[in-house]
Amino acid sequence: MSIYNDYVQEVVEREGQGLHPKPIDGAELLSEVIAQIKDLNNENRAESLRLFIYNTLPGTTPAAGVKAQFLKEIVLGESVVAEITPDFAFELLSHMKGGPSITVLLDLALGADLAIAKQAAEVLKTQVFLYDADTARLKEAFEQGNEVAKDILESYAKAEFFTKLPEVAEEIQVITFIAGEGDISTDLLSPGNQAHSRSDRELHGKCMITPEAQQQIVELQAQHPGKSVMLIAEKGTMGVGSSRMSGVNNVALWTGKQASPYVPFVNIAPIVGGTNGISPIFLTTVDVTGGIGIDLKNWVKKVDENGNVIRNEKNEPILEEAYSVATGTVLTINTKTKKLYNGEQELIDISKALTPQKMEFIKAGGSYAIVFGKKIQTFAAAALGIQAPTVFAPSKEITIEGQGLTAVEKIFNKNAVGVTPGKVLHAGSDVRVKVNIVGSQDTTGLMTAQELEAMAATVIAPTVDGAYQSGCHTASVWDKKAQANIPKLMKFMNDFGLITARDPQGVYHSMTDVIHKVLNDITIDEWAIIIGGDSHTRMSKGVAFGADSGTVALALATGEASMPIPESVKVTFKGSMKEHMDFRDVVHATQAQMLQQFAGENVFQGRIIEVHIGTLLADQAFTFTDWTAEMKAKASICISQDNTLIESLEIAKNRIQIMIDKGMENKNNVLQGLIDKANKRIEEIKSGAKPALTPDTNAKYYAEVVIDLDIIEEPMIADPDVNNADVSKRYTHDTIRDLSYYGGNKKVDLGFVGSCMVHKDDLKIVSKMLKNIEQQKGVVTFEAPLVVAAPTYNIIDELKAEGDWEFLQKYSGFEFSDALPKSSARTEYENIMYLERPGCNLCMGNQEKAAKGDTVMATSTRLFQGRVVEDRDGKKGESLLASTPVVVLSAILGRIPNIEEYKAAVEGINLTKFAPIPTK
Repeated sequence: MSIYNDYVQEVVEREGQGLHPKPIDGAELLSEVIAQIKDLNNENRAESLRLFIYNTLPGTTPAAGVKAQFLKEIVLGESVVAEITPDFAFELLSHMKGGPSITVLLDLALGADLAIAKQAAEVLKTQVFLYDADTARLKEAFEQGNEVAKDILESYAKAEFFTKLPEVAEEIQVITFIAGEGDISTDLLSPGNQAHSRSDRELHGKCMITPEAQQQIVELQAQHPGKSVMLIAEKGTMGVGSSRMSGVNNVALWTGKQASPYVPFVNIAPIVGGTNGISPIFLTTVDVTGGIGIDLKNWVKKVDENGNVIRNEKNEPILEEAYSVATGTVLTINTKTKKLYNGEQELIDISKALTPQKMEFIKAGGSYAIVFGKKIQTFAAAALGIQAPTVFAPSKEITIEGQGLTAVEKIFNKNAVGVTPGKVLHAGSDVRVKVNIVGSQDTTGLMTAQELEAMAATVIAPTVDGAYQSGCHTASVWDKKAQANIPKLMKFMNDFGLITARDPQGVYHSMTDVIHKVLNDITIDEWAIIIGGDSHTRMSKGVAFGADSGTVALALATGEASMPIPESVKVTFKGSMKEHMDFRDVVHATQAQMLQQFAGENVFQGRIIEVHIGTLLADQAFTFTDWTAEMKAKASICISQDNTLIESLEIAKNRIQIMIDKGMENKNNVLQGLIDKANKRIEEIKSGAKPALTPDTNAKYYAEVVIDLDIIEEPMIADPDVNNADVSKRYTHDTIRDLSYYGGNKKVDLGFVGSCMVHKDDLKIVSKMLKNIEQQKGVVTFEAPLVVAAPTYNIIDELKAEGDWEFLQKYSGFEFSDALPKSSARTEYENIMYLERPGCNLCMGNQEKAAKGDTVMATSTRLFQGRVVEDRDGKKGESLLASTPVVVLSAILGRIPNIEEYKAAVEGINLTKFAPIPTK
């Protein structure tokens, strides 16, 4: 049977699911399609023409290479297709976004036929996804006197690829759709349990919100032709949680506009809003697609006649509606006045959503085109020996005389690209920065690969110090979906230049280590900038930003990222921890005390948390920086002492060496290069030539928070508060309660120790607690299942060497086997301890899940509805978050313990401790 017939069979199967044919990305299939086009009598010719023109993926996919060559044949008259004239062939080439299409256009533009060359040149002038090999050809032809090459370069220098685009409409009419009340996580827009389908955009689009919501959107569009549907988080923030391009893709698929008539299911320009704005990482992804994200502020704090905030019996601010955005409301975005209107009534200033830079993204159809456009303009001007004219909005450069720099301002200044020489920049400045470390994870990695193909990138930028492709999000179950997707992903990324968790040739053992933990190890400089394809890319060295798959692709391809320098909030500590407390309790208390100090305002949201926590090693400090994603911070920076940083770097070196020993080094010797850089950094610190990063004493912060350790008396639990009468208060990370709140009798159905929030000491705590319980009671029994998943294999190796793993094995009823990985997800749990494969496990929610309606106590960070546990009829699933000892004891008792039971269980155990740096 031919590949085409196999494809047709798949088409029939997809029709049964209400889906269109899957876009073609393979060279062999498209070659057969072309053969059928050339055969005028072929019964499949008409459908083959449709597939070739409208259903083939562009960029650097294997199919794109075949398509570009066939279009070249048509332009040159070597093949004649009545339905595809040479002019139409050029139009198709213009929509292919780089890679093979640029090669073909350059062949034609620099060829002997002048008429064809000029036509190819006109198409090239609209293209921006050119790489070094492409620009080198142009420059060489220009230097040899080629007039067409000169003409192209002059157009690039003027940035006509941008200036000749249609202007953004002055008025954009929208029709509102309330997607939910309260914070809307990207899990609602792109559920984690549907991660396997993200690269199949049409199929994945069917999981957004609910089928009923999708139908409502379609009905709104039918009732209001010409208006864009704006998805809104009423009384909440839009897009909290994971950094999912798939979430924005889904919103665009249902509410945006098609990017190209010749590329299926790639939509752009979604419009989203939130009472409390848009999550920073989600907003970046909206920018990628040329969309608009609006901070609606349609609910405000009620004040009395003296301007004081009025509070309810829970001491929470009472909100009142400033204006309505109820579903079906017609609003107007005015891009000139930068205001939002309801008819003639002005509602709110939205200038932050329509900055000059964001207006460029909207005009160009996304931020990538601007990033690449600026580079191509700079190249062309240099090649011509002229000064590039000012076309793009100048980057905002803010310098405040006499004001020092925060830690993040120092890092951005060190890594800034293309700023005014000698200028010191403060928060609010727009900056292009060099990216040092990049991470791609496995459920978004397939989309990152697609983005790289779409932007015609074939090799990692040489300026990136190191990049890693993980296997952690699909670690729990080696099912058919993982078997189909993961090896293909690992091969692509390995070829691209990343260190990969799985060797495509099967030479080294599959490493399913949690991506953030590996990135934390391979970050060997606290001055580094890290971009990672997960919201929890928050390192305890350097400053790390969780990002969508597209921003990750851009960082891999260009070695750069663009963003404003964020404001910072300084967090310091006073007092001392109680002996029975764990550092996770300090993390939760930070959220609670901050909200209390600022009358309910989350001053962390959208800002950098600069945490002065320098007495903790990188592994332990990571627990704090990791949680900052749930605090809605843009990122975090750990201020460390010299000796602590040196010790953390030594640990990182050893773990990188383990990766080398396992055969994970690549041809560029990236891992050895990281060790060499770590050695250099250690020597700089020891010699005093460059001490550990600290902010200036006269730096300015948005706010300063002081956490009092003395008042943390009991373990602290983050509660999703699933039955709160105010729906907007559910599933946030702001409800922090102490242990005694539950009275020692709240039933727990499952305990989970795992995810990126735990480190080696957490696993040692599990071991020691079980020994404690056995000594106290003579036997350890579990009234609820306890799932334990170490974040990394090196932690397991270290536990084995230190004698702890054997105690975990003694008490476990199940231990993972890499030789025989699970082929299907667990659906039922016994009351035993499960030692699961390193990786995300229950925290991801795409493979393993708790039973519907369960109450889960977890060390995870995810308490979103449906993530770790789904609802069942009559009972909401709830995922409470706590320290390791609380989770373990809850599983043993089958309920949340009281404080006396807790203290007895942790007696004599050295929990993770922290002591503030003494003030001078």
